[in-house]
Amino acid sequence: MTGHVYKSTGSWYTVKTQLGETYQCRIKGKFRLKDIKSTNPIAVGDVVDFELETNSDTVSGIIHKIHDRTNYIVRKSVNLSKQTHIISANIDQVFLMITINNPPTLTSFIDRFLVTAEAYSIKTVLLFNKIDTYDEDTLNEVRYLAHVYRKIGYECIGISAITGKNVEKVKGLMKDKTSMFAGHSGVGKSTLVNAIEPELNLKTKEISNSHMQGQHTTTFAEMFDTTFGGRIIDTPGIKGFGVVDMDKEEVGDYFPELFVLKQDCKFNNCLHLKEPKCAVKNALENNDIEYSRYRSYVQILEGEDEHYRTDNWEEQ
Repeated sequence: MTGHVYKSTGSWYTVKTQLGETYQCRIKGKFRLKDIKSTNPIAVGDVVDFELETNSDTVSGIIHKIHDRTNYIVRKSVNLSKQTHIISANIDQVFLMITINNPPTLTSFIDRFLVTAEAYSIKTVLLFNKIDTYDEDTLNEVRYLAHVYRKIGYECIGISAITGKNVEKVKGLMKDKTSMFAGHSGVGKSTLVNAIEPELNLKTKEISNSHMQGQHTTTFAEMFDTTFGGRIIDTPGIKGFGVVDMDKEEVGDYFPELFVLKQDCKFNNCLHLKEPKCAVKNALENNDIEYSRYRSYVQILEGEDEHYRTDNWEEQ
């Protein structure tokens, strides 16, 4: 039998067939260890083959094959820095949710996420949530960030999951697609999913007033079918985003504004650091590219993960 993985708890996987039948499945130990570098060999969104087995009064499945993935979002794993954690696979698009405060989303986090999405050719839409709660100065910050990323080519939408502002616009982009929602804990992923598909009734909690951090709600990534066509993948919040499996020479290729300038550099292998006649450095001096983006590029290039290290998966 063949189906999509809708939920992964680390040891059991909820698999749904094309006929709509759902089974709880697991994998054998040997399969788990064979040629698997990630901490989770199977991720939400994977297409798998499985066989049914009957134990007492229950029917479960044994997964014996993972189909080739079209893409996936991957980050450094929590405890094993040399391993990776696949957040979800076979995605049509990602909605990266951003809040200016309550909690704050740093541009370094945004850029690291976008680099990984670019590496696997996954369309990313930036959603600036909670705009109903911002004063004019904070709204100006939203406008500035939206300008920065629109100039690069990313679609940016100001939304309010509470008031419903632009929720229908997001819903329209999701029709007949598999969409993943990502961001820090407390940015409102589950609240937005509930606004888009109220019947799901996902658990949500208030922000911690003392630390301005999200409270634990979403524990595992999970995929849901929508009534309007397509699928939603709700994911646990993440503190940091460690970029993996990139050579220094290719990091700049996943910053679109740096990539278009690469051909004008004197050296083909220019890293845009201290090389002479570097088109990227010239653009930076002329304010044609944003310093925050270049700073993120250098931090990734030099492996500066200390301030943006991958900490624990959090719940939304």
